[in-house]
Amino acid sequence: MSGEEAGKAKSCEPRPRGRLNRAVWNVLGTFFVVLGAIGIALPVLPTTPFVLLAAACYAKGSERMHCWLMNNKYFGKYLRDYAEHRGMPMRAKIVSILFVWAGILFSAYFFVPVLWGQIAMVAVAIGVTVHLLKLKTLRS
Repeated sequence: MSGEEAGKAKSCEPRPRGRLNRAVWNVLGTFFVVLGAIGIALPVLPTTPFVLLAAACYAKGSERMHCWLMNNKYFGKYLRDYAEHRGMPMRAKIVSILFVWAGILFSAYFFVPVLWGQIAMVAVAIGVTVHLLKLKTLRS
């Protein structure tokens, strides 16, 4: 191993070696990017979890697609801040929490007729809220 290779950090999770595995991860990543993009316009569909899933899928499937998403003008800054454990700006936290609760309550009331389903949705909203509140708050 050369000195240059020794200085580079190795990935914690190796990429799948087969083309089929990489293709599956890339298809899933693209699916989650699309859901995240739809979630920008629809308050009942949260954007952040889908974009985070897309980043994780692309990290396993395609370095090029992962770099594209991490440098995307809409999602890149938030993904990098989140990935580097730096946190989120206060405005992003507030907007995220408001949209999560609006979407969950709207969906639970209008689309989920069973009580246990509504309770499960509220539990997810509580979990997401706690997670977002625990993140470090960044100055804009």
